[in-house]
Amino acid sequence: MTRPLALITGASSGIGAAYARLLADDHDLVLVARRADRLAELAQELRAHGATIEVLPADLMTHDGIDAVTGRLAAGDVRMLISNAGAGGYAPLVDVDPADIDRLLTLNAVAPVRLVHAALPGMLAAGEGSIVTVASLLAFSAGLADSRAPRRTLYVAAKAAVLGFTRTLAGELADTPVRVQVVCPGVVATEWNSGAGRDIPWAMSPEGVAGASLSGLRLGETVCAPGLEGQDSALDALLAAEAAFLTGGNQPTPAARYMEPQD
Repeated sequence: MTRPLALITGASSGIGAAYARLLADDHDLVLVARRADRLAELAQELRAHGATIEVLPADLMTHDGIDAVTGRLAAGDVRMLISNAGAGGYAPLVDVDPADIDRLLTLNAVAPVRLVHAALPGMLAAGEGSIVTVASLLAFSAGLADSRAPRRTLYVAAKAAVLGFTRTLAGELADTPVRVQVVCPGVVATEWNSGAGRDIPWAMSPEGVAGASLSGLRLGETVCAPGLEGQDSALDALLAAEAAFLTGGNQPTPAARYMEPQD
């Protein structure tokens, strides 16, 4: 029996490697990351599960790297895309090198959209497919004034873009067999961000994040916040607030506060 093919970015460690290990029993895999040596080690491990493994070293901070992966997706045989590669780049915006702005936004926002765009035609033609993009709970944090939160302007901009992209795309694909999901974990115990999460006792394991995401796909969740109880009610409240803001603000005249005489 032919096994479906999944392509995973950021697969050399952490959440990406956890997805690969969970899928290897019933999927063949294309593993994408910068570190070819780590990919080779993981591929050797997973072949013991009977999976056919392709290794595709690529740096998704670069357009050449994105082109390499979109070229592979254009073959049309990938039935699951897990877009997990990302980087924090936490810093006050004024301290960010201009070149890093382009690299971080390319990796965290442009690459996920480009990969989805490349994967969709093959999935739609086949009549099946799943697309998972890993974002962050920080995508919801733009207005959060908390001194404990990292300086995160670029990161939040990118992850909020991916969140909005996936939620909107889900509506666009509602009448198709292709499912999409955005995963929004909190702190995770991985090598990411210099391994900061490993020293936090309430950090979730990468296996917990990946397992929750795959379970959420089976439940039909477009947004998966792995640690959030009562997610449906929280999302309902968010949608209601968005609708009130959108419909309430779409008026022919400015709000009353702008019409009052100014001192």
